[in-house]
Amino acid sequence: MTEFSSIITFQKALYAGSTSCTERVSYYLNRIAELKHLNAYLEVFEEEALEKARELDERIRSGQHVGALAGVVVGIKDVICYKGHKVNAASRMLEGFTSLFSATAVERLLAEDAIIIGNLNCDEFAMGSTNENSAFGPTLNALDTTRVPGGSSGGSAVAVQADLCQVSLGSDTGGSVRQPADFCGIIGLKPTYGRISRYGLIAYASSFDQIGIFGRDIADVAAVLQVIAGPDEFDSTASQKEVADYQSDLKHNKSFKFAYLRDALYHDGLDTEMKEGYIDFFENLLSAGHSVTGRSFEYLDYIVPAYYVLTTAEASSNLSRYDGVKFGHRTGAKDLDLTDFYKKSRSEGFGKEVKRRILLGTFVLSSGYYDAYYTKAQQVRRLVTDKLNEILDEYDAILMPTVPSTAFKIGEKTDDPIAMYLADIYTVLANLAGVPAISVPLNKHSNGMPYGIQIIAKKFDEAALLNIAHQVMAMERATIV
Repeated sequence: MTEFSSIITFQKALYAGSTSCTERVSYYLNRIAELKHLNAYLEVFEEEALEKARELDERIRSGQHVGALAGVVVGIKDVICYKGHKVNAASRMLEGFTSLFSATAVERLLAEDAIIIGNLNCDEFAMGSTNENSAFGPTLNALDTTRVPGGSSGGSAVAVQADLCQVSLGSDTGGSVRQPADFCGIIGLKPTYGRISRYGLIAYASSFDQIGIFGRDIADVAAVLQVIAGPDEFDSTASQKEVADYQSDLKHNKSFKFAYLRDALYHDGLDTEMKEGYIDFFENLLSAGHSVTGRSFEYLDYIVPAYYVLTTAEASSNLSRYDGVKFGHRTGAKDLDLTDFYKKSRSEGFGKEVKRRILLGTFVLSSGYYDAYYTKAQQVRRLVTDKLNEILDEYDAILMPTVPSTAFKIGEKTDDPIAMYLADIYTVLANLAGVPAISVPLNKHSNGMPYGIQIIAKKFDEAALLNIAHQVMAMERATIV
């Protein structure tokens, strides 16, 4: 079967009668079975997907109306609720739990006739940068199975990377869409906080979490965002701002005024070869008629500590509901008083990294430490946001690395959580400020692994962000992996 490079090319063939939704779903089901060792999917909705495909084929044959995403096969991260389907957050705490409702993003996909084929592996409760923290085993990078795919949305990234679905949904709290997109050589979009409803997204850190989109084509990402973005009565943090026509805006070619953060480009932690690649890329932008200016950002080394103080505090609060009574795993141990029952249930249900973050969050919120840590981190968040917005007021977008290195080996950083946390140095900035950011493929490292460039835009300016990304990918297409 011919591989379709985009939703547009697939749907042209679909409406011309040269392919069908059933053929497309069967193709992906065969791919998923063939590449099962990658451990991208936790559950595949085989019969349901085929039934939906057959129904769509019949409607198309009979000339009935179908939605904008008709026949588009989508995978969803295992923290996004889908009514009547399991949602585990890749944790023993929720193992076997069946969702009673669907996330707003899922409802909107289904309303436009997308086909959801399965739920995807991730770090437990979206806490991790490698997908090694899943209770159901790690997802493997399809380009090199000895390396991590990134996290926490590793399964969502690999599903698109390995052609196990057309597009996928993940969640991004501090880079969990952009970082695995970078490691896997694909596109990962984190929209503005509030652009997509969080209703039905299992919470990690509520003031940071945002559903994001993976794809291999910018137009595909724009099409999905067009459908799932917008106000939602079930989420008070969802913005009331009008949703732009993201797909039409991709067609406008123009020159842009870019800033890059010197503190990021010349940071000691950035791989030297990648730094040279970014410098070459900036020169290509200048040659293409764009403006590229270096700007200082003196708060770079403060953003990771501030991020982890705030997110672990929110995680400690959000995960308190999983106590074996109201929600979650219940210990089978007998003759326990209530306190020991809670301790045993939570100790058995949560994995090591989740426990670490709950303990950190509880500590920074505790009496005597709240002002020293949590309040200070909120002040840093304000300074970072103001500084970032000041730069964005002068430029169309900010360019910076997505991550400091290419995908590393499985197990390489599991014994050093601090090193793992510091790997988020470039991605958490957009989450602290709530602005949209995207990672797009840029080049291939001498070690054979891809790396990308991160683009950050003003709040709710996804139209410009996607247009810039579209032009960047067109310009650099010869070097894209």
